[in-house]
Amino acid sequence: LPYGVRKMVEIARALCLGPRLILLDEPSSGLNPEETEDLSFWIEDINEELGITVVMVEHDMNLVNQVSDRVLALTDGAVIAVGTPVEIQNHPDVLRAYLGD
Repeated sequence: LPYGVRKMVEIARALCLGPRLILLDEPSSGLNPEETEDLSFWIEDINEELGITVVMVEHDMNLVNQVSDRVLALTDGAVIAVGTPVEIQNHPDVLRAYLGD
């Protein structure tokens, strides 16, 4: 199976257990833009249709902004901001940490 399909199968396998919470570690890593778009729909459906909470570690901010209600931004293991995607994008500590002064 192609890599992107294997990642979707991994998520589907986890869902077979009927979880209330699913943890995703860099789910878009290694995916092309089309596969990442498909993944975003999967994540939204998992949350909205199945009522499963999704906690995700992700560096693809487009994906984060598309599927997240709340975002927790870290730098060097420390929480620097918590909020909606828009709040995080405009948070001075986040801008400083990721873009510099």
